[in-house]
Amino acid sequence: MAEILEITTLADLQPYQLAWKSLWEQTPGATFFHTYDWFVTFWKHFGQKRTMRILILRSGGKTVGILPLCIVGEQHRLARLRVLTYPLNDWGMWYGPLGPNPSATLFMAMRYLHDAQRDWDVLDLRWSSGGVDDRNATGRAMWAIGWRAQQSVYQQSSLIRFADSTWEEFSHQLSKKWRHEIRRQTRNLAELGPVEFVRHRPQAATAGDGDPRYDLFDECVEVSRGTWQASVTDGNTLCHESVLPFLRESHSVASRLGMVDLALLRVAGRAVAFQYNYHSHGELFGLRMGYLQEMRDWGVGKVLLAQFLEDSFDRQDLQMDLGIGEYDFKSRFRTGTLASYRYTYSPWNCWRWQSVQLAQWFKKRLVRSPQIEPSKPTIA
Repeated sequence: MAEILEITTLADLQPYQLAWKSLWEQTPGATFFHTYDWFVTFWKHFGQKRTMRILILRSGGKTVGILPLCIVGEQHRLARLRVLTYPLNDWGMWYGPLGPNPSATLFMAMRYLHDAQRDWDVLDLRWSSGGVDDRNATGRAMWAIGWRAQQSVYQQSSLIRFADSTWEEFSHQLSKKWRHEIRRQTRNLAELGPVEFVRHRPQAATAGDGDPRYDLFDECVEVSRGTWQASVTDGNTLCHESVLPFLRESHSVASRLGMVDLALLRVAGRAVAFQYNYHSHGELFGLRMGYLQEMRDWGVGKVLLAQFLEDSFDRQDLQMDLGIGEYDFKSRFRTGTLASYRYTYSPWNCWRWQSVQLAQWFKKRLVRSPQIEPSKPTIA
């Protein structure tokens, strides 16, 4: 008989470490963000503002599924909401249950939440897949227990599929102007000094590697200090002190697991552009990228990206998610797009949620006025 166990502390989670790792290997599309090590690292740095609610599905004395959840406070103008959601916090594109049968895990977890005493105002499963691939598993699990969840697109990203072509075929799909610009800018950079492309993707520690190359990580951080993102006060690029300790420890973890992938472009021995990614099973996720603002007119970002993509074709990578956000270079290089979804449910008698919904309804009616801007929730 299947049962759900609830875990609320890292100490209680530790005995399930091996089961989590085993289920990760059986999870379709699992990424670095789904690993036990990433979750523990994330929780050590940001768990103090969250309440852990990890649901363990056991059957026949074995752990057959895990659904990592947490409760986070989100402040809106009219109310503070207790949101039950995934512990991803926009670091990645996808999240969901671990195990070979996500539909069963989601259904059992939703039934457990339905019967348990509610300590949350809204269930908001962001970063969910919602397409044909999983047959709308999240929505079906919620609707099966009587929760009429709202489904909406949450994020979109650009995708490059390496397996569909060769570098030569791919590059010839770019406009002649772009191909000419990349060649011209590469020649111009060479006049400043030697141009060096560096890529670091270690094997896992279990394979005798796991070298983090902190020197290369520090070069990426130093370049990020010279980008336009560095001046954003509420940003979370590599150099921001609010996230740098977390990203540095995550770098160590990803290196040990053989899941880090970074690239640098050096000109005359100086790093001028970087790309920082995670990878798993031939699939890459672009976490952060940037270039020195002073080198903007030299096209160092485009030169690095071109060399990076050519190298990925040579390595026979499968695909790369360029990350969240719509930028001109992404639309030029991508071969497709991806969307993640959110499934939102709240009881009809939750006054906090109803007040937020009412405020949003009024804002939609008034958004035509340029003085009124929709507010965003803040986590506190």
